[in-house]
Amino acid sequence: MYWTLELISYLEDAPWPATKDELIDYAKRSGAPLEVISNLEELDNDDYPYSSVEEIWPDYPTGDDFVFNEDEY
Repeated sequence: MYWTLELISYLEDAPWPATKDELIDYAKRSGAPLEVISNLEELDNDDYPYSSVEEIWPDYPTGDDFVFNEDEY
């Protein structure tokens, strides 16, 4: 299983919290690439509801990961 920013972006608007099966269904209905569906199928727990993208991909970059000095602009 591997995630990229492009692949995980297909799940950003998913109806959170969601189980593995709900996320797979959402990915299929939203036209996500096969890699996204394959990655979701590799998740461990079928019944556990995931509350966000960060639970699926712990390394998902957040706004705090980007250094941007607003005072410069």
